[in-house]
Amino acid sequence: MPGQIRNPKLFRPCTGVVIFNPDGLVWLGKRAGQTGDYVWQFPQGGIDAGETPEYAAIRETEEETGISVQHLAPLGKISEELYYEYPENVRVTPRTKLWSGQRQSWYAFRFTGSKTDVNLNAHEPPEFSDWRWGKLSETPNLIVPFKRPVYERLASEFEHFAKPLN
Repeated sequence: MPGQIRNPKLFRPCTGVVIFNPDGLVWLGKRAGQTGDYVWQFPQGGIDAGETPEYAAIRETEEETGISVQHLAPLGKISEELYYEYPENVRVTPRTKLWSGQRQSWYAFRFTGSKTDVNLNAHEPPEFSDWRWGKLSETPNLIVPFKRPVYERLASEFEHFAKPLN
């Protein structure tokens, strides 16, 4: 809920990345092992002890997509952490049951590589089974509903990066 005061200690510290190609489209990964309408998302993951959020963003991107930092040019970030709460049916796994949800630092990067620089098997087990380029504006409708407010904010904040370079 916007404006809601939350205790940050109850939310897992995480990071997320929106990767734009030169055409202004964003990288979308299809969650491995999931089916249904809401299986596409941006790379995201936890911040390990001692990591900065930006370092974790780059590490998570490489682990989940195979895209190395040499193919990422920084565009910007959202100045505040974005929160989402886990629904009850998600709080049952060992990874999620300790947390109320996630608090995420979000970054935008320009992809400067080619499609051969994407390797979904760079880290085991793979997070994504497929990937594609899509419009930033469509992403809130592709993500699971409990993450939708975060993706709506990303679509608003990063909209100016969603234009072709030429």
